[in-house]
Amino acid sequence: YTSDIADAVTWASGGSVAGVPDNQNPVEVINMSLGGPGACDAVMQSAIDGAVARGTVVVVAAGNSGEDTAYFSPANCANVINVGASTYQGGKAYYSNYGPLVDIAAPGGSGDPNDIPNGFILQAGNSSATAPDLDPVTGTAYYYNAGTSMAAPHVAATAALVQSVVAT
Repeated sequence: YTSDIADAVTWASGGSVAGVPDNQNPVEVINMSLGGPGACDAVMQSAIDGAVARGTVVVVAAGNSGEDTAYFSPANCANVINVGASTYQGGKAYYSNYGPLVDIAAPGGSGDPNDIPNGFILQAGNSSATAPDLDPVTGTAYYYNAGTSMAAPHVAATAALVQSVVAT
């Protein structure tokens, strides 16, 4: 539920969530590699606004529909860094949402199976309760992925690095 995600944003950033002990170690950067069609609802916007007011940077994936990101939440929420995807050659990935709400693009992979391995982002994958799943292509617990959900963590990590320098 969107309300669960909003509660997670609130709690992670140091806000209070009813029935949950307060977070003693609030985060400085939140990455949300998630979303779907629709407007940014008031509950999500309030959670984001609260997180930003507490000093947390909120990074979101623009979406993978090849459409204007204005129609996808939380990418259309205010006070977020909205991240589109680029290919490894630097151009806009065909699937990446776009538009004036996108703040920056980062490597998301081409999404073209002919571009393995360069056209994809390696991501750790593990849905097993006892051992890492092995990717049939790589034979490892890393998977070739592409999307704005791969691009947004690049920006979140950069924001965290900047925060670490500012804090010292």
